[in-house]
Amino acid sequence: MTKRLTLEEMDQRHWALTPALASTYKDAAEVCLSRHHQPPVELTLSDNSLESHGELSWSLPDDRAFAAWANTIDATEAGAYGCVIAGVEELRELFAVHRAETGTGVDYYVAPAGAGIGDLEDCLRLEISGVDAGNRRDVTTRLLQKIRQAREGKSSLPALAGVFGFRAKLLMVRDVPEAT
Repeated sequence: MTKRLTLEEMDQRHWALTPALASTYKDAAEVCLSRHHQPPVELTLSDNSLESHGELSWSLPDDRAFAAWANTIDATEAGAYGCVIAGVEELRELFAVHRAETGTGVDYYVAPAGAGIGDLEDCLRLEISGVDAGNRRDVTTRLLQKIRQAREGKSSLPALAGVFGFRAKLLMVRDVPEAT
């Protein structure tokens, strides 16, 4: 069965995403994906090196959206938030419940449905990044950097790192080993 990453209505599934924020991430992801592909695309999903296939559909952005997201760095970052959060939802049934504070080494706290709202003790930390035009090697290199960053964060909660490669059509998610 093909896994499907869903950027639509993420605010209805993820407590930490308001309608405006979810729409922002979706818009950025659509621009980043449309730089390289036509919808839908088949993706490679790598979860702790276990690979599966997935599909991602989106609406083609208009010229206004491309103008709004002309800064590639900003668009890649915001688009990766949407794609990685959608990815951990599909791969691990985890949902964004809280934005992480500076110094934690991550971007969001995620938890199973119904958990983590009001109490982060049951959460995992999630570090997110994106690679616009790179290949699999670039995505892997960025993932290793993000694992290191999450390990160095000031938190005792376990962590995940996720990187979305837009041109590479690749989502990589990996558990962050505890610091020794």
